Amino acid sequence: MRLFHAALALLACLFANNVHADLYGFVDEQGQVHLANRQLDERYQLYQKSMLPGSGSNAALDDATTPGLGATLSHDNRLPVAAAARTDGLKSVSAPAYNSKLASQYKHLIDQTAREFKLDADLLHSIVTVESGYNPQAVSPKGAIGLMQVIPATGERFGVSRLDDPRQNLRAGARYLRFLLSQFNNDLPLVIAAYNAGEGAVQKYRNTIPPYDETRDYVAKVLASYEKRTGQVYIGHPRGPRRIKAMILPGSISPPQAAAL
Repeated sequence: MRLFHAALALLACLFANNVHADLYGFVDEQGQVHLANRQLDERYQLYQKSMLPGSGSNAALDDATTPGLGATLSHDNRLPVAAAARTDGLKSVSAPAYNSKLASQYKHLIDQTAREFKLDADLLHSIVTVESGYNPQAVSPKGAIGLMQVIPATGERFGVSRLDDPRQNLRAGARYLRFLLSQFNNDLPLVIAAYNAGEGAVQKYRNTIPPYDETRDYVAKVLASYEKRTGQVYIGHPRGPRRIKAMILPGSISPPQAAAL
């Protein structure tokens, strides 16, 4: 995957000034990188959106609405400019409460999904806690569904249509998390922000947590839950905030999973 992203980044830089095309790619079973300007088949995943001629920014990011799993869009209230310029500026919150009976009911399935996708189970549990409180029937006003509050567009993007099924819902969320961990170099606050607002919003604000009240509150809550589960401190540390790098369990990923990422 390192080779894949290095090759994609190099190609993106080479094409940045004179090519206005989408960039798709995947890594095959032999580790060979395949790139194209369109999705030739289901193995090819979008890496970079096209730049519109005459535009100084990516049109797909102008409204920060790249499909994500949360409900935040660009019309959410922004913080004052001075506050938005801070590195993170997250407030300290308590870990959210959740239904312990529901948590016990879905713990095995969540842990199993985390192992399947080589994810930190504590991270997956923390996101489920904040997104749905372990309620598989939760539906947001903006159409996010299930344990991980996946919107249909994101489910389709990662090959899942039965979002009302807890197992499939978790798989869709886990696939998106793996994508975001790779996209943002395991930087946990950015990954969590992108899960809520979409990776486009994080990229639009130059890889910082977007200045959306909902997203910033969401990141603070997920981090608080994650800190309580793992003992890692991010917010309110006496020596100042530090970055948490999300833990990815050791082990190789199968070719179908690598292609999906």
